[in-house]
Amino acid sequence: MIPELQSPPSILRISPEVDVPITPRVRRLIDTAAFRRLSRISQLGLVALVYPGATHSRFEHSLGVYRNAIDFLRQLSHERVAPRVFSDRDASLFVVSGLLHDLGHWPYCHAIEDMKLVDLPKHEVLAERMIHHREIADCLRMDWELEPDDVARFLHPEPAEQLSESHSILRSMLSGPIDIDKLDYLERDSLHAGVPYGRNFDRTRLVHSLCVDTHRNRLSISEKGRTAAEMMVFARYVMFSEVYWHHAVRSATAMLQRAVYELRDREELVDAWLGMDESTMQESLMEASRGKSFEPCVFGLFGMRRALFKRIAQFDRLSDPELHRALARRPYDEIVAIARELARQIQPSITTPIGPNDLLIDTPPIKLEVQFDLQVRMPDGSFRALSELSPVVQALATRQFDEMVKRVRIFVAPHLREAFRHLDVRPILAQLVHHHP
Repeated sequence: MIPELQSPPSILRISPEVDVPITPRVRRLIDTAAFRRLSRISQLGLVALVYPGATHSRFEHSLGVYRNAIDFLRQLSHERVAPRVFSDRDASLFVVSGLLHDLGHWPYCHAIEDMKLVDLPKHEVLAERMIHHREIADCLRMDWELEPDDVARFLHPEPAEQLSESHSILRSMLSGPIDIDKLDYLERDSLHAGVPYGRNFDRTRLVHSLCVDTHRNRLSISEKGRTAAEMMVFARYVMFSEVYWHHAVRSATAMLQRAVYELRDREELVDAWLGMDESTMQESLMEASRGKSFEPCVFGLFGMRRALFKRIAQFDRLSDPELHRALARRPYDEIVAIARELARQIQPSITTPIGPNDLLIDTPPIKLEVQFDLQVRMPDGSFRALSELSPVVQALATRQFDEMVKRVRIFVAPHLREAFRHLDVRPILAQLVHHHP
């Protein structure tokens, strides 16, 4: 049994009153420069502009994910019907992966990666580089008897790669419908944002219901955890609706994306962002935007006065299915072109000049959310999909993100709000997307 599953020599306390077991080898890993860097990168980034308490770090979140990894391993080893004990090497690989799963994150990387800019490395690629850096690589080899290549491959396997039975189960615990990441960020983001939504499910009962679907070699739940799983799905739905895709958060996201888009050709600047913490990147963006047409986008986010762009229209699959379908998941450069043409055609209708970056369209990104594919072990030992057993899961896990929660929204600079108050942009926009299929 790995030492992290035994009585730890020390603990770290994180919110909400959670004890994280710390062994000497865990301490050496989290004290590396690459891991400590996560303490200077917030978990929710721009969300703090709307929910001021949401300033917790990816360092804190990673410790919470690691703690969940310990809980998952313990539960499966003591599971009543079919206990599953992993080898020390596989358990170590899983624990390390929980700690390092966010290692490659850089400031606001999710919002920027959603734009799909060419030649911008994903945070997974950066994580692999950091894992191979001497300080972490030495820790992995000397303390954990793991090769950096094995950790990197487990964290981000190739799509066609064949995983062993054990690794397939462990991967589903790291990234799946109910995983060590989601179980932490829902509760932690909710706590720091000051909202109850992400904590309204029974985490303890859910963990105690974890078992293995032996037919698919994936994590599943016993029938007693069904209600807790349903409530987790609902918690995730509400967190997306009220926090992650709150209209003001999406305004801030659209502003940041437009500024980054305008700076995309400055390769040396974009490359430098990858190694910065948030405060340094904010200074970099403000310096690069001075005197430019997108300066209000940057200074409205990071300047002395918060000045978010204002929402003037929004549509989802229910309110305007054709417009939503026409704009959702389009390439970002096409969205910019449509936004600028929309501003050009609206300009004769108002007296206030519209600058090239004064009107923004925010759309669901190209990447789709993963479906909630979770099996439930029934009392007779058979497995059934939770979506078959629960109309709640069927509705919320298949439609919530891409049809209802992730709306298309149009924002304008604050000084244009009154000019647009009585202007319906839908007919013009509908005509535009009709000519740009």
